[in-house]
Amino acid sequence: MLQNHLLGAFILRVFLGITFFIHGLTKFQGGIENTVGFFQSLGLPGFTAYAVAIIEMVGGLAMILGFGTRIIAVLFAFVMAGAIVKVKLAAGFLGNGQMAGYELDLALLAISLYFVVAQESLFSIDQKFSNWRNKDELS
Repeated sequence: MLQNHLLGAFILRVFLGITFFIHGLTKFQGGIENTVGFFQSLGLPGFTAYAVAIIEMVGGLAMILGFGTRIIAVLFAFVMAGAIVKVKLAAGFLGNGQMAGYELDLALLAISLYFVVAQESLFSIDQKFSNWRNKDELS
């Protein structure tokens, strides 16, 4: 029988991965130059737009597969902390009528931090490597 926390972690991991993947893909589909311009308007170097988009897209796929989950979760946490501080904080938790608030960003940050400290989740490549490594140690 599946343990409920492992199933919950799997659901959160896939949700987090899909969310970041779509956000990263959208940055490229909408024209990464637009994202570069937006980042520069915030006082950030233009190359950070590429870094964020790649972290979101590639990291999203890795998160869905459960590959490098902790490392990807740390990167996601930095991206979300940056988004909250540089973009959303001034709009408030629920937004200001012109821009969305930081409630979703904070939720994604919290889920990311969960995976920084979580031990495992179901159906992940990380879990397969862990099981394989444990079998070798017992031999």
